[in-house]
Order: sequence, then C-alpha cells, then structure tokens
Amino acid sequence: MKIVVGISRVFVGVLFIISGLIKLNDPVGFSFKLQDYFAPEVLNLEFLTPYALVIAIFVVIYEVLLGVMLLVGYARRFTLWSLLLMIVFFTFLTFYSAVTGKVTDCGCFGDALKLTPWESFYKDVVLLVLILILFFGRKYIQPFFSRNIRSITVFASLVVCLGITYHVLMHLPIIDFRPYKIGANISEGMTIPEDAPKPIFEYAWKFQVNGEEKVIVTNGDYPQQDGEFIGVETTEIQAGYEPPIHDFSMERGGEDHTTTFLNMENLIVVIAYNLSVSEMDGFNKIKTVTDDALAKGYRVIGLSASSEEDTEALASDYKLNFKFYFCDMTTLKTIVRSNPGILELQKGTIKQKLHWNDASELKLRNLPETSVQPDPVLKKSLDSIAVLDQRYRKLMYLETEEEREKAALEAGFEEADYSIGSLWAKQAAIDSLNMNYITGIFDTRGYPGTSMVGDANTAAWYVLQHNPKHIEKYLPMIKEAGQKGEIPFRLVAMMEDRYLMGKGEPQIYGTQGMTYDDERGDLIWPIADPEGVNERRKEAGFETTIEAYAKNLFGEDFEYKVLTMEDVNKD
Repeated sequence: MKIVVGISRVFVGVLFIISGLIKLNDPVGFSFKLQDYFAPEVLNLEFLTPYALVIAIFVVIYEVLLGVMLLVGYARRFTLWSLLLMIVFFTFLTFYSAVTGKVTDCGCFGDALKLTPWESFYKDVVLLVLILILFFGRKYIQPFFSRNIRSITVFASLVVCLGITYHVLMHLPIIDFRPYKIGANISEGMTIPEDAPKPIFEYAWKFQVNGEEKVIVTNGDYPQQDGEFIGVETTEIQAGYEPPIHDFSMERGGEDHTTTFLNMENLIVVIAYNLSVSEMDGFNKIKTVTDDALAKGYRVIGLSASSEEDTEALASDYKLNFKFYFCDMTTLKTIVRSNPGILELQKGTIKQKLHWNDASELKLRNLPETSVQPDPVLKKSLDSIAVLDQRYRKLMYLETEEEREKAALEAGFEEADYSIGSLWAKQAAIDSLNMNYITGIFDTRGYPGTSMVGDANTAAWYVLQHNPKHIEKYLPMIKEAGQKGEIPFRLVAMMEDRYLMGKGEPQIYGTQGMTYDDERGDLIWPIADPEGVNERRKEAGFETTIEAYAKNLFGEDFEYKVLTMEDVNKD
C-alpha cells in the first residue's frame, strides 16, 4: 500500500502541475472553455460569464499549487480534500460533456493535447481512483523537508504562477500550441490531404413490407427491397479527417476575399474578435503602428466578428486607415489571445503575432515600391468618392433653373432645392468629407495611384483639386506620383498651375484661365517663359497648343495673348 500510495502521489502531483501549467500558459483560452460550460444550453450559468477569466486563473493556479503541495506533503488533509472535491467536479463535467456532446473539448490540457469528451472522462476516472487511494492511504504520505521549507516552496510556487499569469495576460502565451502559431501557413492548415480518411456513415432504410416496418442498414447504397419506402436515418460511425484550421474566412459585403489575402505578401492583420469587449486603449497603439505599416508599403486589414456598422464606427472614432473584414468569432479567439491583436502574414504564413501591448515591437521593413499591391477595397471606395465629387457639379454649370431641375430629376434627386447657391453648399460639404478621407490615405499610404487602385487613380487628384487650400501640402506627393506614372502627368501640370495662380504667381503649363467683370475680361493666366509653353505642354501630355486650348476654354473668337502679372494686377 505504501508503494501504491507513493506512485499515486507522484503521478497525481506531477499531472496536476503539468495540466495546471499548460492552462496557466493560456488562461484566456481556458476562460473561453469555461464560457462554453456557462452557456444557457449547457449549464445555464450565464451570470458567471463575466468572471470566467478570474475563475480560470484561480482554478489553474490552485491546480498547480495542489500538485506541489501533494509532492512536498504540505497541509496533507486540506490538500487531499481539495484534490478529491476537484476531481469529483471535473469527472462530473467531463461525463456531462461526453453524454450530451454539448462541449466537445474539456480543455484539460489546453491546446497542447486534445482529448475527446469520453477520453477526458476516462482520464478523470483514473485520477479519481488514484486520489481515492491517496485519500484512504494518507497515513503513508510523509512530508519532505522541514515545515518552513515546505511553506517557502508553496509560496514560491504561488509567486511563480502569478508572474506567469501577469506575463501571458499582458503579452501572449509563452508557448503557442494552436494551429495559428508563428511559422504556420493558414492555407496549408485548411488543406485536406488526398489520402485523408473520409467519414463513414451508416444508413438505416425503413420500408413498409406487408403491413410491417422493416429496417435495412447499408453504408449508403439503396437496398433492393420490395415494399413502400418510408424514410432513412443517417448515422456517422467514423469521423473523417478534419484539418487543423477550419471556419477561417475574410469576407466583406458578401464577397469572399480569403484567397486574395492569403496569397498576398506584406499583409498586416488587426484582429478584434468582438468590439463590445475589446480593450479600446489598444486601438491608439494599433493606429500608430498600422499608419507606419501603410507608410512603408504594407497592406493592412482588420478581422472581426462584429457588424460592419460597428467596425466602420470604430475606424472613424480612432481614425483607422483600413477596413475590417468578417471572420468567425471562435476562429479569431483561437488565432490570437488579445483583443485587439496583430499579425503579419506573408502569403498566408504567420511571421509575427503580437498583443496590442507590444504593438510598438512589430518589425516593419521599408518595402520596395515594386511590392505595392492592388487594393480592390480602396479602389471601390475611390470609385464611390469619384461619383460624389461630381454629384452636384454637373448641375452647377447649367445656365438655367429649368435645365438644372431637369438634369436633377434625371439623376434621381428628389424634392431638392436646385438653386445654384444650394448646389454649391451641398457640393462643398461633400468635398470637405471627401478630403478628410483622402487625407488619411495620403498621410499613411501615399498617393493611391495606378499600381494600387488601377483606373481609380485620378479620384484622389480630383478631390484635392477641389480643396485648393490643401494643395500646397500634398503637391510634392502629386508630382512624385506623376513622375512615377501613377497618374497622368498632365493632371500634375494642372494642379501645379492652379497652385501657382492661387499664390498670385505665373503658371507653367498654361492650364488656368480667369474671367474678370471688367475690361480684362477672359484671359489665360500669365505664364512663366511663354515662348516654351507649347513644348512643356507636349511633354506633360497635352495634345493642344496654348492657342488652341484658349479657344476651347473661351470660344473660337478668343485670341490668346501673352500677359504679365502686371497686366493682370492693374487696377
């Protein structure tokens, strides 16, 4: 009996310590498992859900301490009663899970070792037997070391456990046992091998034969049986292979973008599985690091199970310059134990994973310009902005009220005031909102040109052109985009001319005209080096000379004249 007690003592003590430390490495994950048990359809203890993390931390630390106390022989009576009550409770839970099938993984060993409900129950039955042996053979449990050393050992174990708990809560689990660990490829994790076991089903076919019900069981084939067919019941008798990663998706607006993003290089993913319980302070750090990532050429997206309205509101409140996509909440909880958290993906491979507390430690490279990748979501947004940019402008330049009203009705406007003053006010409000959006893109990602948004490359230019007070700040960026072929260079020329005219200086390409209500009348704004303007216009991509352009602008009877700033500014 003494030998049996000794073996049981070591086995139970070590197992409790290992099991507790594995869960202590990921108390957030264990708290999710407790929430499964607290759910209405399981134990109906929803009032405990808000305290799931606290309960999880207490249970796992207590589990480790009981293992230590058993091994060193500390507080023998208290330790044995605690072990007995704990294992009885765990045995009940695992039996309940196995019978009902409502919780498919008890989380006994976290993600390090997955056990089926029945395997967990049998494990707890073995432990229950061993603990009963210890309980009734407690006289053979002799303490090790002196009383003071035993107390110090237990206290030191508590301090270590609290230290580990603090570290993993403020950062991430020390060891990642999940299929989304650093180095894992998400696409490969979702793949089912060709030789993977297939599920096997048993079919119970029911027939009415001579007034009696007859059941014939097959593995799928319809049986050759006379009589009236009643129905069939299907039972899975052997589960097929399930890939370690499933239910992973990136969706937005009813479109699945999973394949696109998993084939993309230099992708930063912000994960916030549920905004209602997110740590909002984290988004200030997220804002800083994602703006830096965008500026260096990375693509940034968010993943959340919250609604699109909630994620848009969050992006607006914290001025986040990226869009959120939908993914299953359980999957997001599994990916990173931080809400919010950050990943770096390289063609679906997880290269970095960080808690929001460690956002500043995200390692970013200055990517070569050739690594800029198309952004279909941004293109779609810019297409919408381009429409808004012209929403009322088409009506502004119509000469009569009747023409404006007719055009407005054709455009789908209802019961609007079509006076020219109202149109300008409405368009000005749109221009201001558009500029706020475009400013965020300029400040984080640079100019959204052809390589990023394809044929939507001019949308941001038009928004800036219609907000001239911002041109001075962003003109160098526009020039750089034009030199790189990201936008037509003639647009760069037009913006530079407009900027110079606004400052009261001669323009360069002759794209800007002016109309005065005095003897000056219609004119082409003075041009620096007017003799070379047509050559400059040709180089910039204009197809007309300054003379022909002036006629297009002011009519066939208009004759272009070279003017100086003194001519324009005279009283």
